[in-house]
Amino acid sequence: MLWDDFINSMWHDRRGSGRSEDRLEQEKWLTWFMRQDRVCAEAFPTEEERNEMRRLRHFLLDTVRHIVSGHEPDAGHIEQLNQWMNAGPVYRRLVMTEEHGPQLQEIPVNANWTQVMAEISASFASTLACGELSRIRICGNPDCLWVYYDDTRNRSKRYCDDKMCGNLMKVRRFRAKKKQETTTDGSETNPSS
Repeated sequence: MLWDDFINSMWHDRRGSGRSEDRLEQEKWLTWFMRQDRVCAEAFPTEEERNEMRRLRHFLLDTVRHIVSGHEPDAGHIEQLNQWMNAGPVYRRLVMTEEHGPQLQEIPVNANWTQVMAEISASFASTLACGELSRIRICGNPDCLWVYYDDTRNRSKRYCDDKMCGNLMKVRRFRAKKKQETTTDGSETNPSS
């Protein structure tokens, strides 16, 4: 989804090194993001545009945290989301496709970062309107903080990636349990582990 790719542009090392990076500063990442999510801007964003993008990312992440804590978006969230969407007008066109018949397309009026931010906001608004809020999640690895939409059938996904963060947390729990058992037994802990 467009909105979660954007929120996750603030990367944190899931292994716990404390390293992080703002990928909005990386032209390579921005190019990937535009290609991956089919949004278009004519040039690398200016410092002012990147600051505005950070404001949007902060707002979306705060809203996700609000939802994850068990609350629905309030009137203030909706108002602010509408302001972000209103900044990027679209026009609509009905097109005929062989596979699905008539399809309504929304075509952005501008090819700039304001328009991209409006598209990101619309993507999030669509999830709020059509998705299940309980499926919006933040990775259970406290070092990762990746935001994702849980699309599993039973809604049980706890980590952004079971192989990476899931296994990492399993190893951490195992080591903590072994350390506690060793300490409880009165044995000394092995300093090399």
